[in-house]
Amino acid sequence: MELTQLSPRRKVADTTVRGAVIAAVAVAVLPLGWLVYTLIARGIGPVLDIDWWTRSERYGGAANAIVGTLVQTAIAAAVAIPLGVLVAVYLVEYADTGKRRGRFSLVRVTTFMVDVLSGVPSIVAALFIYAVWRTTLDLPRSGFAVALALVLLMVPLVVRSTEEMLKIVPQDLREAAYALGIPKWKTILRVVLPTAMSGIITGIMLAVARVMGESAPVLILVGATRAMNPNPFSGNQQSLPLMMLQEYNKGPSGYETVWGAALTLVIAVAIVYVLARVLSRFTGPRMERS
Repeated sequence: MELTQLSPRRKVADTTVRGAVIAAVAVAVLPLGWLVYTLIARGIGPVLDIDWWTRSERYGGAANAIVGTLVQTAIAAAVAIPLGVLVAVYLVEYADTGKRRGRFSLVRVTTFMVDVLSGVPSIVAALFIYAVWRTTLDLPRSGFAVALALVLLMVPLVVRSTEEMLKIVPQDLREAAYALGIPKWKTILRVVLPTAMSGIITGIMLAVARVMGESAPVLILVGATRAMNPNPFSGNQQSLPLMMLQEYNKGPSGYETVWGAALTLVIAVAIVYVLARVLSRFTGPRMERS
């Protein structure tokens, strides 16, 4: 029996929907391409200068800002990644679904707090850390205080991405491990996490890239400096977002530096994303080929 051809009405509908999808892709891609082109065209000059990467005291150098950004982000990641992964493991693997009905159960409270933190603006997180760090504890502004604010922004992203990856691990894998007498903690460590590891790493790297460009915490919690300061616990510490705002306030004379810092930040984010793709490719279970 031969297949009937599409009716003219269905052909028109198919063509219309296909055109709408292509137009939507163009609308999404064209501004992104324009943005990348503008960044490269205006920021490539400073970036190609060797002094941009090696000198910190000279006007226009970004070495101190790059170091400050990496230090602050690394501290935030060292705190937020294990904390977020452990919270996600608790919510998915250990939380009793029967206790979710309680109004003030730990699961509900944890889920609610993660949802609240997911929507907290960066300026609010920075003000909270300022109130605790400066007003209550009377500690000086520093790069470590910035890292604490970034932790508040990063934890909910890590929790949500890890939670979703753990949920898609087949329940059959857990039950098979339990049937072999493997304890729950070892099942999570040896079976569940390796299975979801590629997605977890991708989510973590995207969270790291998300907080690298935050400007509100560095404006409130640390001061700008032209000197190289890799110590986050003492003195002012420059960062790329802070450098961009500082140079922008100088007017047209600082615009070239602003574009260079913006392109440098985008390059750093791109490197983080590429690392996420590479790590996700080499992690997780591997199927044995016969």
